[in-house]
Amino acid sequence: MALQELKGNKLRTFLSLFGITIGIFCIIGVMTTIDSLKKNVQTNLKSLISKVIWIDKWDYSDGGDSGYPWWKYVNRPTVRYEDLTFLKANTKNAAYLSYFLQNSVSVDYEGAVLNGASLFGVSGDYDKIQDFRIISGRYLSEADFERGTPSCVIGFTNAETLFGEAEKAVGKEISIKGKRLKITGLIEKQGNGPNNLDQSVVVPYRFFASLFDPLKADQNIIIAQAAKGVTIDALIDELRGNMRQLRRLSPRDADNFALNDMNKIVGAQVGKTFDILNLAGWAIAGLSLIVGAFGVANIMFVTVRERTSQIGLKKAIGAKSRTILTEFLLESAFLCVLGGLMGLLLVWILTLILGTILPFPIFIAPNIILLALTICIVLGILSGIIPAGIAAKMDPVVAIRTR
Repeated sequence: MALQELKGNKLRTFLSLFGITIGIFCIIGVMTTIDSLKKNVQTNLKSLISKVIWIDKWDYSDGGDSGYPWWKYVNRPTVRYEDLTFLKANTKNAAYLSYFLQNSVSVDYEGAVLNGASLFGVSGDYDKIQDFRIISGRYLSEADFERGTPSCVIGFTNAETLFGEAEKAVGKEISIKGKRLKITGLIEKQGNGPNNLDQSVVVPYRFFASLFDPLKADQNIIIAQAAKGVTIDALIDELRGNMRQLRRLSPRDADNFALNDMNKIVGAQVGKTFDILNLAGWAIAGLSLIVGAFGVANIMFVTVRERTSQIGLKKAIGAKSRTILTEFLLESAFLCVLGGLMGLLLVWILTLILGTILPFPIFIAPNIILLALTICIVLGILSGIIPAGIAAKMDPVVAIRTR
């Protein structure tokens, strides 16, 4: 009967389904694009920070909101360079370990001053843990680390700001706190990343220590990367045992350090960001669905009125009210599902187009298709509940006489 109504009133059917189609297209289109982008970002992040632990006195996952007093974080001992030596000797599950310091500094080049640059003081293995490439010149050598020579590699954005063209940076001398140092290499442009390398100046730890007190640096951590075939949990367990031994903590003492799994932390932050984007997409597309729902409800009111005499006749020969109610609810749900399938077809066409434009694959996940159909069924029932209720409550005698 629903199909007969659709065929008999093609224009009315198209107009009523159009709102549902656009609403489903908007919601599923936004969710599909965001879901595909999220998976692409998470995959890239895993390649950047996979199996990396940051040892610090601060817990990055909750910022101290888990009930642990903030002042206890402040009073925890700061990670020292000597800790790195101990961990390298006793941590078998780590492929690489590096000391990392960071301060915000002003960089001077022939009277031009760059404020707010990030000065990184690092030990060996830092370049093996962090994913970056030197595109001009060379990275810091073992001799640079051992002697603390005034040498550095510079981030792409800093190089562009200071020299106009980043490639001109290698071989130039810059000044930080009155000390001159030579640029030996240029870091490839990274974009936004965990350490913001584009705005960095990377120097040996010992040179950093000649400028600033390491224990008072803005950031003071040890970075550990798991060895091949070692799980991140195994690395965390070994690091925890070694740090507790290093700090001479008894079995009853709580940890006075934090082992931050950057993959989980950054992944959680990315998840929150995309959750907000999804919510915004729902809010925008929800308006289209509401308009579509009113369109379906309007069509159902018209349908009930046109078939009033039929309803009266059915009830006169024994049809129960719940039968009439179910009939119109199914018809309303059918209309919405049909509109939803048309919306999914449009989204599928959209994925084919975007797949050739965007630098990552676009796909419709099965759970998103299931969500779309569920929305259509629920929306159809809600849109038709009032008209169906009116039809179910009709008096058969009055209904039969209605023209």
